[in-house]
Amino acid sequence: MRSMLEIYDLATGTARLVLQTDQRIEAPNWDPSGTSLLINGNGLLYRVPLTAPQMIAVDTGFATRCNNDHGISPDGKMIVISNHTENGSEIFLLPSSGGEPQLISPQAPSWWHGWSPDGRQLAYVAARNGNRVIDVYTIPVTGGGEPRLTHGEGHCDGPDYSADGSQIYYNCDRDGHAQIWVMNSDGSNQRKLFADDHVNWFPHPSPDGRHILYLAYPPGTLGHPADLPVALCLMDPEGGNRRQVLTFTGGQGSINVPCWSPDGAAFAYVRYEPDS
Repeated sequence: MRSMLEIYDLATGTARLVLQTDQRIEAPNWDPSGTSLLINGNGLLYRVPLTAPQMIAVDTGFATRCNNDHGISPDGKMIVISNHTENGSEIFLLPSSGGEPQLISPQAPSWWHGWSPDGRQLAYVAARNGNRVIDVYTIPVTGGGEPRLTHGEGHCDGPDYSADGSQIYYNCDRDGHAQIWVMNSDGSNQRKLFADDHVNWFPHPSPDGRHILYLAYPPGTLGHPADLPVALCLMDPEGGNRRQVLTFTGGQGSINVPCWSPDGAAFAYVRYEPDS
């Protein structure tokens, strides 16, 4: 499969190609400066400058098994990664310029997904005490205790903070198949925003607070696999005005993590094409 890193502009309703490669790349984050994207591929991270797109490797030290759950701090100074170790996936922080990662998650497995707008908290999903149920947790960027926000009601994933940090959007299959949910950032007031036949994953609130972007799989899809016919959809923060804006081959790796431009005018994603 060829990977196509693209940007969708909301005002024009058009997409443009940033980078094409035969390597499998995934999960673009937009740097807060607006000048580059951060992606992963083959266990490593790469920065892609938007003025002259190319894959520039980021030094992640010993962490060479990074997956597609990574991101950039709101001030642009730090990178968070989910790297597979002998314990399972663990969450680390490192300088955005690269360097030796610092362990943050107290246990494994843990997969990062959201950074609070004030830069103080991380939201992630994890399985604990030998349980295979995936729940949402938060933790200070300095480390410490990890409040559990969901409690085994189903597989929960993809937690991402609202623009003001007061809410966390996530997907959960507690009512059957994955749908988009929201809760207060302390875990209270959990509610499903809508229900349809699609299997919906990875909600991402825009930085201007106007939109939620999410990934819609075909009905009946199990988990969040790669290389299926999927749609990227937008909706209002309370679940109204839902509409498809793009359809392509993708899924796992397309928008696993926050991918909005700093001004909320565009988002980045990866789609895939079969080798010719």
